[in-house]
Amino acid sequence: MKIRRTLATAVVAAVTTPVVLLSVTPALADADSSVASQAQQRSEQDKPSIEELEEAAEKAQKAYDDAVAAEKAGRAVVDAALADDAPLAVAAKAAREEAADAATAKANADTALADARAALAALPETATAEEKAAAEKAVTDAETAARSAEDAKATADAKAATAADAREDARVAAVREYSKLQNAVKEALKAKEAADKALADARDEAEPDEPGCVFESKLRTVVTGLPSKIVAGSTTNFSLRVTNGTDKTLDEVTPFVYFHATDKSGYNVIDDAFHLQWSTTASPAWKNVQKGGRAGSISPLKAGAHADVKLRLKVDAKAPAGHGLAFVAGDYINDDESCGGNLSTEYAFELLAAGSVPGDVDDAEPGKTTPGTPDNKPQGTTSTTPVNTANSADTADSAATGSLASTGSPSALPQFAAAAGAAVALGAVAVFVVRRRKADSAA
Repeated sequence: MKIRRTLATAVVAAVTTPVVLLSVTPALADADSSVASQAQQRSEQDKPSIEELEEAAEKAQKAYDDAVAAEKAGRAVVDAALADDAPLAVAAKAAREEAADAATAKANADTALADARAALAALPETATAEEKAAAEKAVTDAETAARSAEDAKATADAKAATAADAREDARVAAVREYSKLQNAVKEALKAKEAADKALADARDEAEPDEPGCVFESKLRTVVTGLPSKIVAGSTTNFSLRVTNGTDKTLDEVTPFVYFHATDKSGYNVIDDAFHLQWSTTASPAWKNVQKGGRAGSISPLKAGAHADVKLRLKVDAKAPAGHGLAFVAGDYINDDESCGGNLSTEYAFELLAAGSVPGDVDDAEPGKTTPGTPDNKPQGTTSTTPVNTANSADTADSAATGSLASTGSPSALPQFAAAAGAAVALGAVAVFVVRRRKADSAA
């Protein structure tokens, strides 16, 4: 697919220029066609280079990262504003208690006044002048005390109302600012995706003869033994089976496994707490799953054959309780540079805090978007096809940056790894595998 010049130019302008103003007058509608033709030629000549698009993509990525960081800080401000120990919340509570005390004092003063008046009215006719004077003074003193208590209550009530308003105003302001930060993340993500796409399209145009990848539903990746509940601080062993259901040998197959999780709030991404390793019979030493989720390489995988990969997941003990998904996919590249891959499959799990006792736990089940897989239970750790790790260092530029190639098929897992810091919804992900070149995979 050829790059659209206007799109690429707009991406650079959007990233490098704070505001772009375009004015159109009715006179332009009657412009000579030759003027339009000249403008188109200038547009062709002025199209951004790949270097300019790379710079735009880098700036868009940084803007997105900054927006995500600001959103996280804004969430902390909201949490602080809503907390019971926030300064304004403490002040509002103290004012409320002071108002309650003032109300009690007023009620007592009103009772004392009523008693004084009752005592004056109950004096017998035989009461002395001194007794009458004392009773009248008691009423006067009680009236003064009651008025004073009433004034104190009014002052305390006003103070409590003011403190409560200040607390609520601060909370509303924090939530509104956080909403703006959330919108900023969405806009920055849109700009990043546009910049990535423009760059991928430009690279694709620069290499028009490169074969595109295709979706291959008969390349299957199935996980067995991954529990639906995982405790922080624990180590979990499970298996991944890759099956070639096609009628041809796939020269090099790469399985992908990536873990994404957030705490229970859904705002804080904790992917860094997950550490994944892989091993096979042919390569028994445990090796770290590479950035982007690459879990080794299978070379080759014959038609109808399958290979099993052992996986070991370690979760940091300090990881908070939350929810997560394990994404599994696979891609292939052949000696003739044809390539393709399957849909990613997600396995949902619950992350429990360190020290939790999960009890009886079922295996995590694949998401509803997972295609049917008849051969989905690895037998022990035996691999019918050896797993070769010699070519496990290759990852396409588009996978590392999260860019999408318009004629290729972007990998779910490298894509997901690049964007894991965002506010990612825990849902189905169904995209194709990244296009990789034979020269890269042989490096």
